[in-house]
Amino acid sequence: MTQETAQEPNGAFGQGSEPTMDFTRIRRHFDFRSIEIGRWVTRAERERAAPRFFQALYDLMGILDGPEMLISLRGSLSLQYGIGGRPGVSAHYNPATRCFSLAKNAGPGSIAHEWFHAFDHYMADKAMRGTAPGAFASRAWLNEAATQSHPLNELLFDCFHTILLDADGAGPSPLFTVSAATDQRLGTVYFSQPEELCARAFEAFVQDSAIQNPFLVKGTRHSKEAQMGLYPQGEQRRRINAAFERYFRTLGAALQRCG
Repeated sequence: MTQETAQEPNGAFGQGSEPTMDFTRIRRHFDFRSIEIGRWVTRAERERAAPRFFQALYDLMGILDGPEMLISLRGSLSLQYGIGGRPGVSAHYNPATRCFSLAKNAGPGSIAHEWFHAFDHYMADKAMRGTAPGAFASRAWLNEAATQSHPLNELLFDCFHTILLDADGAGPSPLFTVSAATDQRLGTVYFSQPEELCARAFEAFVQDSAIQNPFLVKGTRHSKEAQMGLYPQGEQRRRINAAFERYFRTLGAALQRCG
């Protein structure tokens, strides 16, 4: 594997005769800890992918109404492109290395899902008490781990409640019920995992926003999984979107104030 290198950018992306967007400019713009590119990714493929990555991440920043530090999780997050692919897996997040990876030819559309995994993991020890290093805040919350009191955390917990539980909080949500039934039919435990439910719900929130970018997210409406009910539907989807909007609007404003 190699790590992309380039000269320091002189200005904003896409202005005048500025240098071509590359992955080093992306790393510096958002302050990612690192960005690594697979050795089999050609220069032409890097040149095509980098502007798409930048635009997707820039659009995500706009959807969340937050600063660059939110996208890189205060410089703690790393990216990989075309490294460590596995058959049938277009993208994955590794909590041990705080890195999300996209396959060279199958990763587009997966950024929102994997970014939320990274965010869910990042928030575990900030929203909950006594979590293990690899924990996700969503799973810890569902398992009734001790919470850390803060207005922002309460808004995040409201997101989890809306995704995972019914309106009364007394039983599973429609999304959870369909996901568990799908896992049972397939003989696996995947779709009903809290972190997966929340990442798919976040995808739907992003795709329903006014900013549209298929490199960032796609498939929450018309894909096979959507037709199976594995993405939020109807009234639950509207409530989830509203909960995410409240949370990220408030978080973004707080991060903007603190710089």
